[in-house]
Amino acid sequence: MEFLVIGLIFLILLLLIVWRPFFKQKTQDVRVDSSLRDETNIRLYHEHKKEIEKDYGEGGIDEENYQYLLAELDKTLLQDIESNSTEEKAITKVSKTYSPFWPLGLSVFIIIFSVALYNKQGSYKIITQLPTGHGQQEIKSQEEMLRQREIEAMAHIEKLQQHIDSNPDDSEAWYNLGQTYVAVGGFDEAVIAFKRVIKIEGEHADILGAIAQALYYKNDQQISVQVQEYIDKALALDINDPSTNILLGMHSFIGENYQKAITHWQRVIDANNQGVNITALKEAVAEAKNRLGITVETPKQMPQVESGSGPQLKVNVSLSAEVAKQMAQGEDRVVFIYAVPTNGQRMPLAAVKMKASDLPTVVVLNNSQAMTSENNLSSVEKVHIYAIVSKQGGVGIKSGDYKAEALGIDVNRSEILELVVNNLVE
Repeated sequence: MEFLVIGLIFLILLLLIVWRPFFKQKTQDVRVDSSLRDETNIRLYHEHKKEIEKDYGEGGIDEENYQYLLAELDKTLLQDIESNSTEEKAITKVSKTYSPFWPLGLSVFIIIFSVALYNKQGSYKIITQLPTGHGQQEIKSQEEMLRQREIEAMAHIEKLQQHIDSNPDDSEAWYNLGQTYVAVGGFDEAVIAFKRVIKIEGEHADILGAIAQALYYKNDQQISVQVQEYIDKALALDINDPSTNILLGMHSFIGENYQKAITHWQRVIDANNQGVNITALKEAVAEAKNRLGITVETPKQMPQVESGSGPQLKVNVSLSAEVAKQMAQGEDRVVFIYAVPTNGQRMPLAAVKMKASDLPTVVVLNNSQAMTSENNLSSVEKVHIYAIVSKQGGVGIKSGDYKAEALGIDVNRSEILELVVNNLVE
């Protein structure tokens, strides 16, 4: 009964709409001089464009802002023209009297159609279950697909947890668990899983990069202080780490810093690590170049640091007899040789990673080993140099590591610096 009343109300409103023009007949002659308005818009467009080109020519704005302002100006002009066109189509001219036959005929059709539809469907419940449109079906299909993937991911998580209960030191299972949690948005659980991998295997660049990614997504795709710390640690271990560079490339791309995105993604492509979708990265680089308006590498936009430019600090790293004896009794350890600023900042200006079995050897610290192009050996006058034999394989100086250090070294030093690793870190 309620549905019937509502239907009658809508039917009456519909009939009023049909008959309204007949009872309110007026000759309308409304015209919009759209051509005049278009000419005005085009004139303003050229004036604004000249102002932008003038600012660009005088150096008031850079290339990126210049292209952005031109694009916005073109978009505004197009919207104004489309708006005028739509408005012109919407305005009609009524110049003759309506006949009463057409609203009468339309009213009879609406009433007959409404009664027939109600009788055919039989009830309000069936009417409300009319088939949805193609767009709604597509949305429903996508939602079902996402729901199915989430169910599969949760089932996979359950299997991994059961496996881990029986094999708590399986670092690969912990890593897969962390990656699966990231896929379903369980970022806190993912970080816990990745940290368990570090506890089992020690700190590695790819694990630190995975933690940085999880915290980045948790922080609404913002690089917080905590995320930056993990990024710095990962790059100190491996400047070409795929996880970290892909993250930094994506963040730069979102921020429209396309050149920086290209630099990070190109590092991963050049390293050609297994398990990385190089094809997808190449497509991402191509898209970034396309947005920059370039199709080939341009030296001004992609500065390359040559290993032979800037300071060349030569360091002869060796193990003392006692430390070498200790190393011979265990597994081959990771060795980090790096230089940091004397002002207390912890990010290396240059870093080299190798194995203890590679020592003694002479390494050369230069600008090509910097984490960023802005913070390298050329940016300071003196540095502290460390050689660390890591117990756990992670970056930093920790208890159980062996170390050697040389403080306040001139970056333009030409003589070979001798570093003998002989101190145990308590």
